[in-house]
Amino acid sequence: MKAEHYVGGVFRSDGPAFPLIAPADGTELGSVPEAPREVVDDAVAAAREALRGAWGATAAEERAAALRRIADGIEARFGEFVDAEVADTGKPRELAATVDIPRAVGNFRAYADLLYGRPERAYTTQIPGWSTGTGQALNYTVRRPLGVVAIISPWNLPLLLLTWKVAPALAAGNAVVVKPSEETPSTATLLARVVDEAGLPAGAFNLVHGHGTDAAGAFLTGHPGVDAIAFTGESATGAAIMRNAADHVTPVSFELGGKNPALVFADADLDAAVDGTVRSSFTHSGQICLCTERVYVERPIFDEFVARLGAKARALDGYGPMISAGHRDKVLGYYRLAREEGATVVAGGGAPSFGDERDGGFYAEPTVLTGLPETARTVREEIFGPVCHVAPFDTEDEALRLANDSPYGLASTVWTRDLSRAHRVAPRIETGIVWVNCWNLRDLRTPFGGVKASGIGREGGEYSLDFFSEPVNVCIQI
Repeated sequence: MKAEHYVGGVFRSDGPAFPLIAPADGTELGSVPEAPREVVDDAVAAAREALRGAWGATAAEERAAALRRIADGIEARFGEFVDAEVADTGKPRELAATVDIPRAVGNFRAYADLLYGRPERAYTTQIPGWSTGTGQALNYTVRRPLGVVAIISPWNLPLLLLTWKVAPALAAGNAVVVKPSEETPSTATLLARVVDEAGLPAGAFNLVHGHGTDAAGAFLTGHPGVDAIAFTGESATGAAIMRNAADHVTPVSFELGGKNPALVFADADLDAAVDGTVRSSFTHSGQICLCTERVYVERPIFDEFVARLGAKARALDGYGPMISAGHRDKVLGYYRLAREEGATVVAGGGAPSFGDERDGGFYAEPTVLTGLPETARTVREEIFGPVCHVAPFDTEDEALRLANDSPYGLASTVWTRDLSRAHRVAPRIETGIVWVNCWNLRDLRTPFGGVKASGIGREGGEYSLDFFSEPVNVCIQI
């Protein structure tokens, strides 16, 4: 797959190339063009021109039809998208084929349905009434697009999280300039080809490749022609983007990092809690912002839970690599740090050896730790790898205190058979999402996002349309 920019309806490869490395075996997949500032300028200008022209004149039903054509186009190239996703990320093929690509299709269809099925929600509400002293007036609200939206997407779920922002941004009538992670450019390039085939007006969707700091990402987020920024990625990067955006008071929507807790109460279904924690800690080798890294277990079942979780972690097979050699080294560095801080390594704790081509890739063992204090860096800092630390608790209040003692607040899980406890505990956990007896069960209509260092704003359903459009009050005296 050749990575290319897509600017104003034209594919181009301006800028010096850098290598794209397969995390599964360390081989070179191809090259990626690094967009210079001039390409970013062209993309923003093309987006602005689209808003002044054909794209800005489209009606809601036309945009809904365009989103459905994009969804159909992804489905028509389903195998290509799966191949590209697996090559770039190294994730198991089953995960890409059952989650990433189908959910990307679903994103476009969901916003087409929301846009066409509820146009009054996205565009107009009417409030007849009286304006004091001047007679009757009619007030109505028009929702207009923000304008040119910069979308920065991460490497862990490249297509899913990209389309989660692109679909509602286009639905609301914005023009977008997209910059995917430099680690995973291929599905974004494929999406640009689908958009091109779907016949969107030139400039409605633009794609630039490159790095973040002092490169395409910084050029885009600091551009005076950008009207809003939507970003998913590390909290530190979000802070840098916010500083970049501050000069122009550009609104931002951020989904950032997490150090997500799980609370396992003694009355939980132990089999379900163990299996659920294996899934929440080790799916995509822990490289999902929603993954569990801190597990708190009520003391009567603590030893059995740890033994079962460790056995399951040691038995895992077919897991994927870290995204890069640098990230692999970071994760292994935390494994060494955990030992230095006094952790007991129940399972994993190193780099696996396979005896095949995977030994050229960037793998870290699924790892279960115990015995660390809450002040340990391993417990406090986001690792973003296949690792969790398990600690005991004695009371419900203690469990909540432990869960909430974090600078992050993205997602959490609660395992209990007690319905009253579930309803009592869930609202008191300081995260944007709380799953009870499940993990990563998502409905596109519900709000998604975090608190504290885990983000600003909410995505999903009408919450995304609220960010990507701006309400304007019109008052007419009758």
